Amino acid sequence: MLKIDLQVLAFLIMSKFRLALIQLAVSASKPDNLARAARLVKEAASKGANIVALPECFNSPYGTSYFPEYAEAIPGPSTDALVKSAKDSGVFLIGGSIPEKDGDKIYNTCTVYNPNGEMIAKHRKMHLFDIDVPGKIRFQESETLSPGNSFTVFDTPYCKVGIGICYDIRFAEMAQIYGKKGCQLLVYPGAFNMTTGPAHWELLQRARAIDNQLYIAAVSPARDEKASYVAWGHSSVVSPWGEVVATTEHEECIVYTEIDPSYVEQIRNQIPVSVQRRKDIYSVEEK
Repeated sequence: MLKIDLQVLAFLIMSKFRLALIQLAVSASKPDNLARAARLVKEAASKGANIVALPECFNSPYGTSYFPEYAEAIPGPSTDALVKSAKDSGVFLIGGSIPEKDGDKIYNTCTVYNPNGEMIAKHRKMHLFDIDVPGKIRFQESETLSPGNSFTVFDTPYCKVGIGICYDIRFAEMAQIYGKKGCQLLVYPGAFNMTTGPAHWELLQRARAIDNQLYIAAVSPARDEKASYVAWGHSSVVSPWGEVVATTEHEECIVYTEIDPSYVEQIRNQIPVSVQRRKDIYSVEEK
């Protein structure tokens, strides 16, 4: 009987995992950024993190003028560093994003690695950040970047994870598709600014979490007041109940939280809102 109880306990322990979001201080030096990221991934792993995520454009300053200068092929120096870091630290590593050069096009691309250092997913930002808020900010990623055209999901021993990059979080349909694909955690490396950050950063995370009853994690670069594009910071994790369960301010740091996939199912059973769970109302068949 004791043996069975221990097995059950082991399963319950393994069903939860530790997520670390690295709010990285990004400089103009790519080698420095790569070294800094590797050091912080190693630190996160030493403190028990199972999945570690870096921010958007972790290897370069964020801006349309920087993308062509810092862009590189995959594999390349930045992704080689991620391979080594994941393998050395023994974690699943969500590599934020880098400007990826592929032929005559540049993408904003996130690569994901397993603890053996093998690339298991690659997401190209689908929705480019083209906004114009009069008197506050104008930014047009499409001046230099091309959009991706595919959803990105990967499996871990803990749960299925979906990836979006920054502006992707504004599109509710994308998160809904990930939810239907079985994701219990969505991770968005992002770099909201000083206009959109205070207005929408947390609000969008909570909306996506509540709409789809899953965990949302959004990881930003640290704020650099002297940069041409100033990031909001405030890397955060939101629960399926819509609660901010971990967050920070704007300095470089690592945000840790425990993710419990079983809690996703608890919330979905308590408040059934999906088409699949409300057959009494909807008679929609999946095709």
